[in-house]
Amino acid sequence: QVHLVESGGGAVQEGGSLRLSCAASGLIISNYCMGWFRQAPEEEREGVASIDSSGTSTYEDSVKGRFAISQDNAKNTLYLQMNSLKPEDTAMYYCAAAPREFCAVMGWGTFTNVPLDARGQGTLVTVSS
Repeated sequence: QVHLVESGGGAVQEGGSLRLSCAASGLIISNYCMGWFRQAPEEEREGVASIDSSGTSTYEDSVKGRFAISQDNAKNTLYLQMNSLKPEDTAMYYCAAAPREFCAVMGWGTFTNVPLDARGQGTLVTVSS
């Protein structure tokens, strides 16, 4: 059975940092296009970042230069380092897996539009001004 379990969310002041983790079981993350998406109340799902098995990453424009996605294949864990957080980053953050070919074709957009192979339950990030 596949499980993606996020952790690391919390409440921070504007300009602060958080590091999200996503521990995977039941699937090998290096076999997938992995990524993060977020969803604020009453908003659509928004892809944030993607990473492929070679470590190539892409980012949605509003987080470029502030967020960094990485993965530790030995630990089968995905990460999202978030710096210079802004109130508009407030949302539930989810890690997800998609078919590996989507990383090259759609990058972070994969996690906005594509039916996902797996997703976690989410971790809440709240940024106050």
